[in-house]
Amino acid sequence: MITISIVSHGQSALVEQLLADLARLDISMVTEVLVTLNIPETIAFKPRDYPYPVSVLRNTAARGFGANHNAAFRQAKGELFCVVNPDIRLPDNPFSILIEEIARHSAGVIGPMVVTPDGMVEDNVRHFPVLTSLAAKLLGYGDGRYVFTARDKTFAADWVAGMFMLFRARDFRAVGGFDEAFFLYYEDVDICARMWKSGRSVLVCPNVRVIHNAQRSSRRNLRYMKWHALSLARYLCKHWGRLPRTTGQQME
Repeated sequence: MITISIVSHGQSALVEQLLADLARLDISMVTEVLVTLNIPETIAFKPRDYPYPVSVLRNTAARGFGANHNAAFRQAKGELFCVVNPDIRLPDNPFSILIEEIARHSAGVIGPMVVTPDGMVEDNVRHFPVLTSLAAKLLGYGDGRYVFTARDKTFAADWVAGMFMLFRARDFRAVGGFDEAFFLYYEDVDICARMWKSGRSVLVCPNVRVIHNAQRSSRRNLRYMKWHALSLARYLCKHWGRLPRTTGQQME
């Protein structure tokens, strides 16, 4: 049922750990895993060693986040399409409950609760950024995240981060996938906005937890900071005054 898309930027050791998590959990609903090597690298893992099909796709030139996952989607066979960062770890099977919830609510995309290795809830679920919220973040008054706990029910949110997104394949296709004009940032915000605009909801399931060891490259590298700024400018120009209305409430 599920095609998993992972993009490696010289991170094959992390990819191997994620593949090992999937193998350990023996997740039967995984149809295939597509691993895209965005830059040349040598991999230590052997695709044939896993209990599910693993295909390694090698780029001849580096692509952006959206372009890589869109290319993987064009090869995907699953009814569901899951975008996962290499630095995600799976303590438990996240898919059983997510599949139930995305089907029950006929949503376009769903995300889990994402926590740091020490158990702190990450900021992977946020309200759409607007000028006032960006100014508040700059001044230290909050970053627009939703506040929730593992005891909360599945709820609708403006957007979920691209570190882990589970789409219904037909909905991903219907909205045209990721906008490849975004190179590295805001692709996730943009596709969630387009999901809402097309009448498809974006959900978060706090009952499902995955672990993310965040790298935060944009805070240390000028090139990443430039990509971040350009993507923010593109997002604001594309959606200025045209953000969709969302419910932001618990689902029955």
